[in-house]
Amino acid sequence: MSNIISIGTFDPPNVMTQEESIAIARSLFGKSFPDIDRLLSIFDNSLVQRRHFAMPIEWYSQPHSLQERNDLFIKLATEYGIEAINACLSSSEFLAGDVPSEEIDAIFFVSTTGMATPSIEARIMNRMSFSPRTRRIPIWGLGCAGGVAGIALADAYCQANPRAKVILIALELCSLTFQLSDLSKSNLVGVSLFADGVTCVLVAGEESKIPLSAGHPYRPKIRSSRTTLMPNSEGIMGWDVKDDGLYVVFSRNIPVVIRGWLKDNIEEYLTSEDLSLGDIRHFVAHPGGRKILEAYQDSLNIPEAMTRISRAVLAEHGNMSSPSVVYVLREFMLESIGQGEIGLMTALGPGFSSELLLLEWQ
Repeated sequence: MSNIISIGTFDPPNVMTQEESIAIARSLFGKSFPDIDRLLSIFDNSLVQRRHFAMPIEWYSQPHSLQERNDLFIKLATEYGIEAINACLSSSEFLAGDVPSEEIDAIFFVSTTGMATPSIEARIMNRMSFSPRTRRIPIWGLGCAGGVAGIALADAYCQANPRAKVILIALELCSLTFQLSDLSKSNLVGVSLFADGVTCVLVAGEESKIPLSAGHPYRPKIRSSRTTLMPNSEGIMGWDVKDDGLYVVFSRNIPVVIRGWLKDNIEEYLTSEDLSLGDIRHFVAHPGGRKILEAYQDSLNIPEAMTRISRAVLAEHGNMSSPSVVYVLREFMLESIGQGEIGLMTALGPGFSSELLLLEWQ
């Protein structure tokens, strides 16, 4: 089993409270929606209190081309990715000493909010001291599921290379995709929820040697993972790519889908691991929104307390897409979790797909 050793995060510099978001949404969309006050209740009911954005507030009130958005993505993703890597590899919370970037064998880079060739991790490598032989694995299009899927792929690499040290960067600048001219309710829901965030996860094979902080004696090991695609469900979540950028596709039926599909998927997976839902002590769930967390609770018959950390991350950061669930995992790793306790990490993304990761603290 591979080990999740350290997590670093970076919050973009522009902070907006939900009250400020409501005021801006009213000014931008008020003339287009005669029932704007009723629609803005989405913001109040989202559980989000504040969010971090890559650009100042005034940037979002002007139209921007796809090229302008993507140029910003490349510039900022490179800068922010470096910050998250440094936070991960020098974390005093998880490490007894720094892990030199020269020792990293592979970089997985997950994102769905911008495009770059050469990819972002190559640009990062040119500004840090990684070995030029570090393997690069850029992954695009997994959306909110990318954090869990990326860790699962890093684990697969470490299983094949037990001495490996691997990092996963999950980075989304969702706000750069904001469409001023999109008057769909999906866009309004997106404006109420989505935000920007960056994480870096250090995953190590069984035979790697890393100096660990004594403050957290037990770390999550990855027992196994599972991905499941729901057939013919492309329209549930994703992007419509148009001349001026990415337009959000976010079905209001996602909570219904969770209630009707996810439980059997999770129970079948746990049975294959000789476990049941009752064995899961820690529910490391992507905080996609209040209704999504409630759908998890209802479908799996788990108490609200098991989504406490996911709710806290949602309140403080909004839905950052792929990094969100890694922020949640970091909070779990900072808690006192005992030997042998089991956690289930879960996220849903475009496809429509489910990503599951079984963790055991050792």
